[in-house]
Amino acid sequence: MFCSTTNGTARLVIGLQGPNRARTQTNHTGWEQFETIKDMMNTAGLAILVRMGNCICARETVKINDRRYYVRESLGEGGFSTVELVEDATSRKLYALKRITCHSQSDQKIALAEVEYHKALSHPNIIECVNSDLVGVPDIMGNRTSQVLIVLPYCPRGTLYDELMRRQKAGSHLDEVMVLSIFRGVCEAVQCMHSAKPHPLAHRDIKTTNVLLKEDLSPLLMDFGSVTKARIEVNGSSDARRLQDEAAERSSMPYRPPELFNVESFCHIDERTDVWSLGCLLYALCFYKSPFDSVYERGDSVALAVVSGNVKFPEVHPYSEELVELIKSILKVNLEERPYTDWVINSVDLLINRSSGAV
Repeated sequence: MFCSTTNGTARLVIGLQGPNRARTQTNHTGWEQFETIKDMMNTAGLAILVRMGNCICARETVKINDRRYYVRESLGEGGFSTVELVEDATSRKLYALKRITCHSQSDQKIALAEVEYHKALSHPNIIECVNSDLVGVPDIMGNRTSQVLIVLPYCPRGTLYDELMRRQKAGSHLDEVMVLSIFRGVCEAVQCMHSAKPHPLAHRDIKTTNVLLKEDLSPLLMDFGSVTKARIEVNGSSDARRLQDEAAERSSMPYRPPELFNVESFCHIDERTDVWSLGCLLYALCFYKSPFDSVYERGDSVALAVVSGNVKFPEVHPYSEELVELIKSILKVNLEERPYTDWVINSVDLLINRSSGAV
């Protein structure tokens, strides 16, 4: 995610080393130590970034093409990537820097494809790639890695997940019009991918943590590390196993569609895999989490719950029956019965008009 939720001002990069450190620890304690070292470092003309009072570090600079960025703090990390808050050295504007570590040429190919998808998909509800670069060469035998650097807009409000967790803690639901407005924006972004040329693309990992929110709550779809061709012909058990393994690696279980849990040996997969995930997202917009998050948290079989299609709704909630029916219409276990994004968007528009007129 690209938001800061800590009170610290920076991620530590360089620690004070050598005999001066030992003498300082002997002669000073607590904030006296901090102030003394700070004065010493400022005198040396170094920019200081401090997280705790007893540790000091110099500002890390990252150069990407012709731009320099100062690292301000860590925003989050995943399996092979980290996200940091950075400041453009010239404009002083804040950005999110995503660093993807690549251990092999295959890893690097996937990471570079993510950059290309960012550049190719232009839509108001899709996060833009501000800058990017490749550093180093991966070599498993030589224990060397490369890094793909992606500079993205910084959204202080954070992700949709952050917003929903804040509201759940406060016992506050989004009103129906806002739910539909945010959802429509995500659907528009997904529709852009499904309409891509020369072939439709599927996101394959739509979830609340992959949707950023701007200050006006308009959504930005992000994280294109799982993007693939939307339409796939599965011809045999080998193809089925490969697709199932790929989904297990790249698609989060509580948002993964039924057809990717148990891929049939001979079948057709299309962009409606994303529509299932959109249905889970709409449910989360109303009730804070995917309908299958609780199954995952209990340690029960998510695959069994998803394939059964048994979605439970709270008995008491502030939403219309029409909105509940829309969620049910999207979460069709059979891919062939599931709607496309254009139908979903049209249905959302009807509900928005109805809800707005009722206010």
